[in-house]
Amino acid sequence: MSVGFALLGLLAEGQRHGYDLKQQYQRRFPAAKPVAAAQIYATLDRLFRDGLVAPAVTERVAGPDRIVFAVTDPGRTELDRWLSEVETPAEYVANVLAMKVTLALLVAGESVAADFLRRQRKAHLERMREYTRVKTDPHADVLRVVAADYAINHLDADLRWIDTTLQRVAHLAKELRQ
Repeated sequence: MSVGFALLGLLAEGQRHGYDLKQQYQRRFPAAKPVAAAQIYATLDRLFRDGLVAPAVTERVAGPDRIVFAVTDPGRTELDRWLSEVETPAEYVANVLAMKVTLALLVAGESVAADFLRRQRKAHLERMREYTRVKTDPHADVLRVVAADYAINHLDADLRWIDTTLQRVAHLAKELRQ
C-alpha cells in the first residue's frame, strides 16, 4: 500500500496533523508495516508539493506547533482515481523462501534444503496460531480480524508451497545439477 494514498485517505476522512496521521495509520492498518514519523512528514511534504494536501491550521499545544493538513480537491480526485483502479497482480513474486531453497540445494545439499523447509513450515504454523488468536479474541476489532484473515490466507498459501516443494526437493536438486 502506498503511504501517500493512505495519508490522502485518512485526510479525506478529516483534517489531521502528522502525529495524528501516524496514530491513525497504525490503528486503521494494523497489519501494515509500521510507518516512521519521518516518513509521514516526508510524504506530507511531497503531497503538499504536488498540491494534493494543504495546511489548514496550525495548532498551538505544549511543545512544537502542529500543522493540521487537509486534502485538496485535486487530492480527493487523485484518491478517488486510485481507489477505483484494480490492482494488477504482481508479475514477479519475489520469494526469499524459494531463493533460499535453491541456494541451499546448490551449495549445501538436499538435506539442508529439506531441513530449512521443515523449520520454515514450523515458523509459519506458529505465526498462523498468533493470527488465529487475534481472530478468536472477543475484543478484537473487525480491522484486526480482517488483517489476520489476510495474513492467514497468505501463510496458508506459503505452507502449501512449502509442502509441495518438500515433495520435490530431490527432483529440484537433480534439475539444478544439470
